[in-house]
Amino acid sequence: MPSTLPRPRHRWAAAFYARMPMKSFGPHRRFAAGEARGRVIEIGAGTGDNLAFYAWEGVESLDLTEPDPYMLAYLRRKLPGLPPEARAKLRLHEAPAEALPFPDASFDCAVVTLVLCSVGDARASLAEIRRVLRPGGEARLVEHVKAAGGWGRVQSLVQPAYGWFAAGCHLTRDTEAAVRQAGFGLETIQRFSLAGPLFPAFEGIARRPGED
Repeated sequence: MPSTLPRPRHRWAAAFYARMPMKSFGPHRRFAAGEARGRVIEIGAGTGDNLAFYAWEGVESLDLTEPDPYMLAYLRRKLPGLPPEARAKLRLHEAPAEALPFPDASFDCAVVTLVLCSVGDARASLAEIRRVLRPGGEARLVEHVKAAGGWGRVQSLVQPAYGWFAAGCHLTRDTEAAVRQAGFGLETIQRFSLAGPLFPAFEGIARRPGED
């Protein structure tokens, strides 16, 4: 069962994320959502923080997936504030990343921000993202990852408590390696700190090969 399925503490986590100020994260959301073009899927859309960054004139359609009903409740509250042309392109799906309800090669671009840290099965999620992307399609990723050295050991120590509070989020996943192991080519890597040394992060483009 993926950790993204709702539990009582997920209600608290949804409320926290909906109110959490992340102004410094804006440029990274702009990288992920603002550059998305064509038929777009957003994996784990959460409370809808990326909606303000899409360049709607370049988006043919946008399918938002999110398995947590508490997160979806906050996301739905933001929809009336979108321009009519944006709402016409948008569809919501209550679905986990491990089982996306779309045919193969349905999308040109996937937007994935702070998701692979929280899914129950990152390997299965990446396989699904690859499956629904067309050959040559891209996943625009922003993820926090395991730290090197001593800070990585600190992450391992605090993970049980942090994971409980953050509704299953993992501090210690090597997401860059997982993306490559899933068969993507990983491009345009930029590393940064999300919130100090416990939260090293990267943004990049994971591209499905043109031919499998």
